[in-house]
Amino acid sequence: MKYRLGPLSKGVAVWFSRLRFEESAEQLPIGSPAGEAAFLARIELDTTGSDSQSKALQAKPYLRRLCFGASSGLFLSCLLFQAVQAEGMHFACPAESDLSTSSTILRAGLPNRDRVPGYTGCIRSAGFSAVEASSPAIAPRLIVIGFMGGRVKGGNLIHREAQLAKELQESYPLRVDAAVFANHHAQDALGLVLHLLDRNQDGHLSATEKNSARIVIYGHSWGASETVAFARQLNVLKIPVLLTIQVDSVQKQNENDADIPPNVREAINFYQTEGLLHGRTLIVAMDPAKTTILGNFESSYRHSPVSCAKYPWIARVFMKPHIEIENDPSVWEKITALIQEKLS
Repeated sequence: MKYRLGPLSKGVAVWFSRLRFEESAEQLPIGSPAGEAAFLARIELDTTGSDSQSKALQAKPYLRRLCFGASSGLFLSCLLFQAVQAEGMHFACPAESDLSTSSTILRAGLPNRDRVPGYTGCIRSAGFSAVEASSPAIAPRLIVIGFMGGRVKGGNLIHREAQLAKELQESYPLRVDAAVFANHHAQDALGLVLHLLDRNQDGHLSATEKNSARIVIYGHSWGASETVAFARQLNVLKIPVLLTIQVDSVQKQNENDADIPPNVREAINFYQTEGLLHGRTLIVAMDPAKTTILGNFESSYRHSPVSCAKYPWIARVFMKPHIEIENDPSVWEKITALIQEKLS
């Protein structure tokens, strides 16, 4: 007996077959890893050719399970991994992203590489001269590090995190070094920070160079969780942080996005609670004598929605408030003002 997929099932199968994932199949939470691999293999349908019917037959039980048995949590997890990229993706500062950083990484005491893997952020070093490096009287530039949410790449200008880094770099080219990274590229961000702090470029950070650090870290969703984790890395190295900013922070595995380490002078948290996916409502200082919590501020979009037109429809349907706060102009105006205060 031959079986055929109906039009609706076939359409769903073809739609899923065209998804392109940034990471390996094991990252999709659809049961066990073996089951995930089998699932993905079976939904890669070719609607033409002699074997399309047999492939459709193999995919049918899994499609039925997905369409009718999947919980909202499954969709939410897939969204969090950002399997579908936003349309119109562009990369910030393309000229700078092509710069060779082999000598940079070597001087920072890290393995020599042709460039920082995954780094697609904004960073302009043209304003940094040998005279500046050797003149302690010149105030160090403000280092601004951003982390993207989900599996979004660092230069995706659909997202406000990337837009902010670009705007800061263009507005203050001689006073700011701004860069934005994917939240799983924290080690690349650390290499950049160590290089920027090494003002005499001797490959070693002195106590003076560490204490003169002026660093702001921000992020959304998993990027907000990475913001705190990155500040904790700097704390181990005895490097101070002026400010951390969390936007709808979603805690990553093996991270703690609630307790702000004592090397952070000020911290602020923005969140919403209306969506299936929502951020941490409270952050606290590990040492209140050293860290000031500026506040935990809640946003609501029930009566004042924010446009997310360029995001994938699945994100707009299942995690709309989570991306509304990421696009909320009032939130990012406050964030920009907080960072600008650190320039004075």
